[in-house]
Amino acid sequence: MNRRQSTHDHHHFNRRSFLNGAGMGFAGIALGSLLHDDGICRAASPTHAQTHAPPTGLSHFAPKAKSVIWLFMVGGTSQMESFDPKPALNKYAGKKIGDTPYKDTLSNPFTKDNVRIVVPNDANGHIWHNVYPLQVGYRKRGQSGIEMSDWWPHLGEVVDDLCIVRSMWTTDNNHGAQLQFHTGRHRLDGLYPTIGAWVNYGLGSINENLPRFVVMGRPIADCCGGNEAHGANYLGPEFDGVQLKVDPNNPLPFASPGPTVFKQEQAARFKLVNQLNKIASKGYPDDPNLTARIKSYELAYRMQAAVPEVVRFSDESPAIAQMYGIDKGPTQTFGRQCFAARRMVERGVRFVQIFHGSNGGAGAWDSHKNLKSGHAKLCQQVDQPIAALIKDLKQRGLLDETLVVWGTEFGRTPGAQNSNGRDHHPYGFSIWLAGGGVKGGMVHGKTDELGFHAVEDRHYITDLHATVMHQLGLDSRKLEIPGRKRLEIDHGQVMRKILA
Repeated sequence: MNRRQSTHDHHHFNRRSFLNGAGMGFAGIALGSLLHDDGICRAASPTHAQTHAPPTGLSHFAPKAKSVIWLFMVGGTSQMESFDPKPALNKYAGKKIGDTPYKDTLSNPFTKDNVRIVVPNDANGHIWHNVYPLQVGYRKRGQSGIEMSDWWPHLGEVVDDLCIVRSMWTTDNNHGAQLQFHTGRHRLDGLYPTIGAWVNYGLGSINENLPRFVVMGRPIADCCGGNEAHGANYLGPEFDGVQLKVDPNNPLPFASPGPTVFKQEQAARFKLVNQLNKIASKGYPDDPNLTARIKSYELAYRMQAAVPEVVRFSDESPAIAQMYGIDKGPTQTFGRQCFAARRMVERGVRFVQIFHGSNGGAGAWDSHKNLKSGHAKLCQQVDQPIAALIKDLKQRGLLDETLVVWGTEFGRTPGAQNSNGRDHHPYGFSIWLAGGGVKGGMVHGKTDELGFHAVEDRHYITDLHATVMHQLGLDSRKLEIPGRKRLEIDHGQVMRKILA
């Protein structure tokens, strides 16, 4: 460009161009300041999701469920002391596994979808070989007669609504499995969207005043995946889970305008941003980052009015609150979260994810020692609230359209560790589902007699993801992002045997 042309363009820089340029600058500054202060949206560079037409928000086929409540026990709950009791552990307690009829258990790795599960041996330093007995009794529950441990008496009352899957497996033997449980990929593979983010991305909102994907409880520690366990990664930050507190006075601590900002002042700010955006849009009509930011800010503004009502329980019967255990210490916190989860799905939230046991480390359920006292305490905190959640959903006619999922990153070993604990165990562990078009009162899959390997109807964790998405009417292959093609195992296989 020569000097003459440059000067000519300068003289023809008209009033509209000036306003467009100045407007964009002011809008960027205003939005950046407001969004930074409110903390609801972080700036992001363009992603594949932002350059690719997003889903329509409609399901791909007729759904069985509208919403999901995802309960995650952080640290690794023992399958033997919960939903897969093994009497052989008592029979052979103290013996070497090699001295039992199940000695071949240790040398029985298997391969599925080119992922090989290798059983560690003495050289790996695992103290697995002395059989550790059950630390709690168990009994048959409900009309279905499903065996469950005595640490879950309240959940035993609703066992006929549960489908217990005893044959899950994963590949990470450390607590990166927490992230793997939510994304389907080993942490060494990199970061990927979580199941909650995929649901958020794939489905439209039922209630425009509430987020589609809500997270309650303390998220997992950074060492195990941190906020990525409810993140959207390459789908874009607008599909991340939104963290909420069950506190009507401060439910959105990171998205409130702050104690020194009056509602009228914030409303004036919001009006100014909209005016500046209209100016900016004339010059930058297709800016995806600007559009995403404005949508996030608008949602945050609406949530400030809607969310406090969701977590304010004064309009509920005191008997319901007592049913969740909100009136007593051990169950109070988790009871409030389960109570809020029911109110959220009732009002149209698509995916509610609740963490229990996060402690800034590997998680409270990580029972390398003192399993008996630790699990007894933790089960007491969650057993009554979870059972109340299922009962409450059912009595309101919401269980049929709400899929409740209970999970943990892996199970515990059949052998002893530190004399009174169990080590990590990814080769066979339990989860359960309820409602949302899943059969109740059934057990699916099995582990061997010591609870070592999943041996029947084995399911990698993405099979759970596939089942959840199927019940919501989503086909994961139709949600793939160009340039982000997923492996076959990432999609998983629907657990069709458990579907009603």
